Amino acid sequence: MTYEMTEKRRAELVRLSGQIGVSFHDLSLLDEALTHPSYTNEKKDAITHNERLEFLGDAVLELASSTYLYARFPDCTEGELTKMRASLVQSETLARLARQLDLGSYLRLGRGELLGGGADRQNNLENAFEAVIGAVYLDRGWETAQDYVARQLASEATLVRHSHVSHDYKTALQEHIQQKRHASIAYELIGETGPDHDKRFTTRVLIAGQAMGEGTGRSKKEAEQQAAAAALHRIKHG
Repeated sequence: MTYEMTEKRRAELVRLSGQIGVSFHDLSLLDEALTHPSYTNEKKDAITHNERLEFLGDAVLELASSTYLYARFPDCTEGELTKMRASLVQSETLARLARQLDLGSYLRLGRGELLGGGADRQNNLENAFEAVIGAVYLDRGWETAQDYVARQLASEATLVRHSHVSHDYKTALQEHIQQKRHASIAYELIGETGPDHDKRFTTRVLIAGQAMGEGTGRSKKEAEQQAAAAALHRIKHG
């Protein structure tokens, strides 16, 4: 028996595609992405469940998120990027993003799964989120899928960036200044003390030519971080 999408279901999916900002050529792919295996087990029609699209979406998500983080945070190390990606694609994060898109209300679930709270179950939402990515990729190609993933991850990326690289005060200062005003930031070494094996460096940070903070450390990089931290504190607390 061939599956035929009802007009009601089509209207729902058109509404959802508008919400997620992707216009599908083939809405049946989006429908498949939102169909849980429990639904197909109970129905006699030929609709396919979302496990294969989930598999594909998982791979697209990893590459798209890696590309996004690489471009957005050029100063982060490979280790920092790896940790950030792990946080972005973990089950809890993906389920939260799915809830923000209200994917649960569009899920096709078997009766038992639905009555058991399956529409808000973390695993179901995570799988649906990845399956939608797979559907976007198949329907619209890599560039659209990459852009879709980037838009979904943007706010979460900021959170995990500060969580995993909270010690990077220089980047935090730069981002803060760029948000509030477009001003130059420069660091200058103003002092060195101690013997060669135990040096202390003192650095000053200038914002738009005005000294905003000083820091001392065992390396010039550490001194700059401390100067940036002092500047951030001054800006935020006066």
